[in-house]
This record gives sequence, C-alpha cells and structure tokens, in this order.
Amino acid sequence: MQLNSLIRAGLMGFVLSAPMASSVLAQNAVLSVSRGAVSSKISVSVNRAIVVESDRPFAELSVANPAIADIASLSDRSIYVLGKTPGATTLTIFDQDGRLVANVDVRVSPDIAEFKERLAEILPNEPIEVRTANDGIVLSGRVSGSRKVARAMELAERYAPGKVTNLMMVGGSQQVMLQVRFAEMQRSVAKSLGSSVGIDGGPVGNGVAIGTGGYGVTTGGLSSSTGSTGAIGIGFGIGGLAVNVLIEALESKGMARTLAEPNIVAISGQTANFLAGGEYPVPVQSDNASGTVTVDYRPFGVELNFMPTVIDGDLINLELETTVSSIDKDTSFTSSTGLAIAAFKVRRASTTVEMRDGQSFAIAGLLQDDFSDLSGQVPWLGDVPILGALFRSAEFQRKQTELVIIVTPHLVTPTSSNALALPTDRMRIPTEAELFLTGRTEGAARGSSITQLGFEGSAGYVME
Repeated sequence: MQLNSLIRAGLMGFVLSAPMASSVLAQNAVLSVSRGAVSSKISVSVNRAIVVESDRPFAELSVANPAIADIASLSDRSIYVLGKTPGATTLTIFDQDGRLVANVDVRVSPDIAEFKERLAEILPNEPIEVRTANDGIVLSGRVSGSRKVARAMELAERYAPGKVTNLMMVGGSQQVMLQVRFAEMQRSVAKSLGSSVGIDGGPVGNGVAIGTGGYGVTTGGLSSSTGSTGAIGIGFGIGGLAVNVLIEALESKGMARTLAEPNIVAISGQTANFLAGGEYPVPVQSDNASGTVTVDYRPFGVELNFMPTVIDGDLINLELETTVSSIDKDTSFTSSTGLAIAAFKVRRASTTVEMRDGQSFAIAGLLQDDFSDLSGQVPWLGDVPILGALFRSAEFQRKQTELVIIVTPHLVTPTSSNALALPTDRMRIPTEAELFLTGRTEGAARGSSITQLGFEGSAGYVME
C-alpha cells in the first residue's frame, strides 16, 4: 500500500510541473541575446575623422556613446567616424534584415600629433617621448630641468585635462651645496669730560663740592665715585681754605668682528637645516592654576634653513632663512625670584632668490650709525666764560655696525672619500718629549713645522 501511494504522488507531481517547464521553454524561445563578435578596432583622434569600409552592405548604424564619437553613413558600405572626446565606445552595424553584422570598438584618443608639434616648438632640445594610454597622455624621457617638466605638463593638460601621466626624469646634478658667508663689523667710540670743584675749611663748612659729576668729598680733597683712571686732581690753598679741582676725561674705542661660513648640501626640492651653537634654557611659567615652571631651550648660534630647486640646467631657486644669534650679557631680565635671564642678539634674513651655479648674491646688507651726546652743567656757574668749563660735563657715543650676508650655491656630485679632507688630517698628537721638553700642544707634521702664534699653522679645516 505504501509503495502504491508513492507512485501516485510522483505521477501527480510530474503532471503539475509539466506546464511550468513548457512556459520556461516558451520564454527562452521568445527572448534571445545576440552577441556579435568584435570584428575590428579603430582609433581616431579628437576632432579628426576617418572613413570605414564594410565588406557587406548595411542598413542601420548605432553608436553606444554619441558624446565620444559621431557617425554618419556615406553609402551602404562606407561609414564616417568623427572623434569628439577622449574615450572608448562601440559601433554596431545591422543589415537590411535587422541581423547583426559587426561590433566595432572605437577609441578616441587625444590629438598627440598636434601636441608633439607644439611640444617641439616650445621645448626644442628636450627628448620627451609622448604616448597615449587609454584616453590619456603619458610623457617620459630625461629633461634638463624641473621648469621644463612643468611646461610640458601644462601643455599636455590642454589636450588631456586631468589624464596626463608624468614619467619624465630631471637630468644633471640635483644636489646643491649652499655656502653662506655672514660678516659683521662693529666699531664704537665714546668720550666724556667732567669736572668738579671742592672747598675744604673756612666759613663755608668742613667740605663742599660743586660740579657736574658723581664725586665725593674726602678729608684731603675730591674722589671720583666711578673709580675712573682718567681723573686728574689739582689742589691749592688760599689762606685757611683748601681748593681742590677734579677733572675727569675718558675716551674708549672698541671693535668687534663676527664671521660665520655655514655650508650644507641638500637634494633639489628637499629642506635642509644646519645649527652650530647651543641651546639656552629659558624658564616658562604655565598658564594653569598650579603655576608650574618648565624649561624651554632656545637655540642660538649659526642657524641655516634652505630648500633648493634646480629649475633649468644650472639655474637654482633658493628659499632660505639664516640666523646668527648670540647671548647678550649686557641685557638681561631678573624675575621676582632673583633669576636672571639673558637676552639675545639676533641677525636674521629670510628670502627667495634665483641664481646659477657658482654665482653669489648679497641677500642682506646693513650699515647702521648710532650717535648720541649729552651735556650737563651747574646752573649759572656753567655759563661763566673760561672758568665755566670747570662746572660743565659733556660726553658722546658713536657706534657703527656694518653687516653683509652673501650666499653662493654650487651643483655638486658625490666623490670618493679619499678626496675629502678632514680637520684632523693635519693634526698629530705630540709625543712626551714634544709636550714636556718643547711645550708643544700638537706634534709637528712630517715635512712641516707648526708656528706657535695663535691660530697660525697647518692645522685646520681646508675645503678644496
């Protein structure tokens, strides 16, 4: 009985599923996908046209994307194809019966023929290779400068906006050594003249001093409170009076010379930093309620930051900032806790210049002349002819500063280590006999003698 039931169920399922299968077959018979094989590929440039010939007559044409290519039939076997914008599309051809004749891939590329002509006119001596890739332009080759690379890329963008690939390389040396010479001269002259008259004894009192300087009265006469070595005292007596005259004259001259020559090498387009000096600790109080004090280190010395760019052959663009700073001991700040913080003397220059290999530029120059004078006198007494000079004082100061910063870039290439000289190459450690018997702090080099006069001698850094 169970076997008979299974057989009946299977027969009923077959009967019910038969109409469904027949309907699927009917649908497949009505709808079919026609896939025509790509018979050929054609390429056309933007704003250019070509004529395509067909072996079989056709009745209808269709293009997938009319914005890329435009088509028109010249006859039942000739097709006119016009490139409009870079890209790829498909041209479909049908016969009189509506059957598919062929599918043709149409690729529209930028007009590199015209681009090559313009590129050769603008950059005639540059071996730049131009290729097309899909709907873009690929530039390759070795170019003499980065500025010419930028010009070629700008021109290519006009023919394929946003679809330009740069495979060009910049030839020649791309490493730049910057030599900076920082020279400063400071001269100062100061003169002062002051006088004072003191009277000792008599009805005017035990000691009276009249003058314009800071002088004090002693038992035997006048004394300068400044302790100056330019003070001259003259004393004489009139009866019971002792008259003392103190004249102070001071003249000072000074000169300072500062010279720094930092050199640093960097590759084109990269930033390089140089610092020769130190770091000065500066206490900084925080803004929070705790009021904690932290230490901030400020660099001082010779500092150089620059970025070179080789733009055309040996033409170099320099973005540089150079600073020479030193601790100013004459100027300081004292906090409430008694902590003294020194100030800094800073000479800084920041600019952008262009020059060729080996050329020099004075990027900064300063000639400063400061003058000040001061005159003081005792009222009325200083206006007395001749004798009034004893009751007057005068002083003046004059400072001159002359500063110049010169930069010189050089295109350099690596060399063998044997060709480089070190500061220690010409220095030899002294022997015990040289140190204790002759007092030499460094040994004499073979075939040369060291002059014991300060910095003179064969030791030192020499760049060749």
